[in-house]
Amino acid sequence: MVNYMLMITAELENLTNLEPQGGCDDPNFTYFFKLKCGNCGEVTQKETCVSLNETVPLLQGKGTTNLVQKCKFCKRDGTVTMITGRGSPLTEEISQSGNYVPLMLFDCRGYEPVDFSFGSGWKVESIEGTKFDGVDLSGGEFAEYDEKGECPVMISNLRAVFKVVK
Repeated sequence: MVNYMLMITAELENLTNLEPQGGCDDPNFTYFFKLKCGNCGEVTQKETCVSLNETVPLLQGKGTTNLVQKCKFCKRDGTVTMITGRGSPLTEEISQSGNYVPLMLFDCRGYEPVDFSFGSGWKVESIEGTKFDGVDLSGGEFAEYDEKGECPVMISNLRAVFKVVK
């Protein structure tokens, strides 16, 4: 069992508090990433998606997990379970410092998450307090104009890493 923390950062221009639409523990937010088999090293060709509101029973024992998947190469089973309560929004200050913030913790058994893809379903607010909901980051950036603050706002240079945590 290894825990991987999804860490994100981006360049925020006149924006702060970038996070999933319903907060960092949004049950409806879908995470997209590829999986690397811990046995043979094969990486999935397509992205896998997991969300808190989708659970499946474990193959052995009691309990549930967010994903059970078999490696197409070596046929080994692996699971991914999401652990809430560890994420925080990306603020303007953290963005300017170039640091990453934790978004979601994944308990992975038999797999390692790689290549997180930013998609839709994000929210962010301008430094003047204007809220932008349903932000789609699948194109790699977001640009708008804040009427209230009378300034352009932008998200660019999106980056994500999975960090092993104890």
